[in-house]
Amino acid sequence: MPEQTFIQTDSASWSNLEKFPGTSFLPLAEPVPQGSIHLLRMKAGTIIPVHTHPCNEYVYVLNGVVETNGNKCLAGTFWITPAHTQQGSHRAITDVEIITVRLGKMGEFKSLK
Repeated sequence: MPEQTFIQTDSASWSNLEKFPGTSFLPLAEPVPQGSIHLLRMKAGTIIPVHTHPCNEYVYVLNGVVETNGNKCLAGTFWITPAHTQQGSHRAITDVEIITVRLGKMGEFKSLK
């Protein structure tokens, strides 16, 4: 019988995203092959430029304020970006923590600007 998995995010090992200084992430699960559920932290002032992904992406703001595509998203905001849809830039107004779900591979990150 399969067992439940528990992750204590406070004490888990987060990885820095060197491509985007001020960001770190924590993988949580792979809901479908090559998909991901992960936490992302961005320090205030951090910007992830305009980009696309080859799969649908679902984002929920846990803490802080992030501006994405001109929309100010407070804690409690949920947004959906369909596959191949231009998104961003994402700019952390405050320190922010989001949870992201992708139902497919992330693909190679390609900035559009």
